Amino acid sequence: MAAPDSALPSLLLQAFARQDGLPVETALRCARHAPRAWSTEPRSHTAFPSPNRIYRRYLKLEAGHAEEYIEFLKSRELWNEAAMRLADVVNNDLFVSLVGKTKHQLWLELCDLITKHPADVTGLPVDAILRGGVRKFTDEVGRLWTSLADFYIRRGLFEQARDVYEEGMVSVITVRDFSVIFDAYAQFEESLLSAKMEAAASLPPPAEDENDEDAAANFILRDAGDDVDLRLARLEHLMHRRPELLSSCMLRQNPHNVAEWLKRVGLFDDDPTRQVLTFTEAVKTVSPEKATGRLHVLWIAFARFYEDHGDVVNARVIFDKATQVAFKSVDDLAAVWCEWAEMELRAKNFAGALQLMKRATVVPTQRQARGTKLEDLPVQQRLHRSLKLWSFFADLEESLGTLEGARHVYDSMLDLRIATPQSVLNYAQLLQEHKRWEDSFTVYERGVNAFRWPHCKDLWLAYLAEFVQRYAGSKLERTRDLYEQALAVFPADEAKALYLAFAKVEEEHGLARHAMDIYARCAAAVPLAADKLAVYELYVQRAMDAFGVPKVRSIYEEAIEGDLPDGVVLQLCSRFAQLERKLSEIDRARALYVHASQFADTAAEPWFWEEWNTFEVRHGNEDTFREMLRIKRSVAASFSNAHFSMSVPELVARAEAHAAEEPGLGAADAFAAMEAQVATTGLRGFVSAGVTGGTAVEQPAAGNNAEEIHLDMGDEEPEEEAEPDVQLEQAAVPSAVFGDVEAAVASKRPVAIDAQEALEKLAKRQRVE
Repeated sequence: MAAPDSALPSLLLQAFARQDGLPVETALRCARHAPRAWSTEPRSHTAFPSPNRIYRRYLKLEAGHAEEYIEFLKSRELWNEAAMRLADVVNNDLFVSLVGKTKHQLWLELCDLITKHPADVTGLPVDAILRGGVRKFTDEVGRLWTSLADFYIRRGLFEQARDVYEEGMVSVITVRDFSVIFDAYAQFEESLLSAKMEAAASLPPPAEDENDEDAAANFILRDAGDDVDLRLARLEHLMHRRPELLSSCMLRQNPHNVAEWLKRVGLFDDDPTRQVLTFTEAVKTVSPEKATGRLHVLWIAFARFYEDHGDVVNARVIFDKATQVAFKSVDDLAAVWCEWAEMELRAKNFAGALQLMKRATVVPTQRQARGTKLEDLPVQQRLHRSLKLWSFFADLEESLGTLEGARHVYDSMLDLRIATPQSVLNYAQLLQEHKRWEDSFTVYERGVNAFRWPHCKDLWLAYLAEFVQRYAGSKLERTRDLYEQALAVFPADEAKALYLAFAKVEEEHGLARHAMDIYARCAAAVPLAADKLAVYELYVQRAMDAFGVPKVRSIYEEAIEGDLPDGVVLQLCSRFAQLERKLSEIDRARALYVHASQFADTAAEPWFWEEWNTFEVRHGNEDTFREMLRIKRSVAASFSNAHFSMSVPELVARAEAHAAEEPGLGAADAFAAMEAQVATTGLRGFVSAGVTGGTAVEQPAAGNNAEEIHLDMGDEEPEEEAEPDVQLEQAAVPSAVFGDVEAAVASKRPVAIDAQEALEKLAKRQRVE
């Protein structure tokens, strides 16, 4: 086959010319020579050498172009020399690929080359190369094992290929590599089985003239090699082993994985012997310091296995060994002891279960070394402080033991300071069931002294409830002391229920005067406004039942004059006014409304003004109604002053709302409108009371007012900044309110409305402000 001009690069021809002393033209002519010039047979010095020699000589000068030579050998199917050259490249640490290939890629390329052409590659130890790659490249273990098996398969060594697959599956540590090897192994067995079945189908049927005895006698001599059943059984066995092999792979990855060991035990449910062997291997392999998961579960499952099979003796042996294991935490060891005791209970060995708990809770005699922390001691020396173990022991003593035994357990828990509030409640309940009332109260005393807030809350409530229920009013002084001690512990936001219970005890068994004092303390102590109102409602109701109206009035007066939130004062004034109205004390009720009006914003508290309006309609007259309206406008003006103390963001929001109400009005125009409104009113927040009847009186300019009234207020005060003039406007009064005035007009009776009096009131109001 003639080679094209580009078969050898010009640099290679120049190198060859320099090596043999030939001109480049001669080398090029030789390159175009007949096919015999490309023969690999030995030639004389004068003849043109083979391309292999040319490349080898070229690589002596340019060793970095080895990949070019390897590609040339592949194109000529010279696999053995290509593999040799590729192996040299891989072993050369100084080699740098000109095409950017890494050592890993070159190694995989070598593996593919030697496995796909096993008959041609004879100069390399394929098995050693691939096993070295397995040790070196851990991320391609599965692929390298399958490449080695493929090498033996291509050479027809099927048994050695199986050995390679088996060795790979029992050595890999990742699921990905295991899946690669197992899938290749299964595909290999399926392909052999398919080939065998196809070969068996093509064979002629056996002769029928021979009898069965002759066929049996000549079996060995006439066996045609029909092992389809054997190959099928081998494939089924492989599929059946997959979960076990995968579990082994996971355990090689982490031999201290407790959950994986338990899963492996579950794979052998039909084989108790394998389960015992697996449990034994697991407890020997898993280290308590390195265990992933809860190691005590493995020991308990091992003992439960023997118990389920009726072998309680061996189960006790397993539990006894488990109690000597250095677990990470005390709870793990306590769980082993509790499970052991529960097994004894299932075996009806009640005395043995109690004896086990006594053995587990024994305080060790070995003293703790000075400077040694409790956490650094072995779990066996810290077991006696396990709450889980003591709680289980207490339950066993209550159910199977005696009262004295149970008391000893609870007292030990209190002495060791490991008891919880629930343990104290259980102890007290146990004593009460056996009619040991004073002993139960002693337990409560120990509990409330041992725990701080909020853990002692339930103890105090249970203690007080049980004590009151037991002794009622027979030990009232002691009951008062207990409530006072509890109130000293409870915070203000949690003391409402306790105050009310204390007051109820005083009402039922003590003095009403003491109950009133407790209600007053409760109303002053609770911080929330809703709680204060609820307490005052109950307080007033109880005072009315016990002492009557004078006491109720004093309660309301003290509350209103006290330091209470405005909302609470408003509610109390309203209820006080309703009480006075029921008692026909109209003036007192009106005074209460006037006092409460300073806390009632017309926008936020409309119910108050509706209530006062209804009151004036029923019990007032024209003057009182006008006074109510004047106060309402004054209060609205005082609350509207918040507009002028707004921050810049609030003013911007108010301007935007004003602009939204009037379409086409910009933000700047909205600010201008707000400023104009302030300028026209003069006084900030002032609302005119208006004039009933006639027309509005126009005020003359300042300094020219002939009707100006000078009020002598006694001592002269420093002059203040003059307020702008106020324009009085006419406001219509509803006819339903002043029906008597309309009647007077209808009957032509004169109704005097003095504008001078209105001006005097206005001047007085300005002085007050």
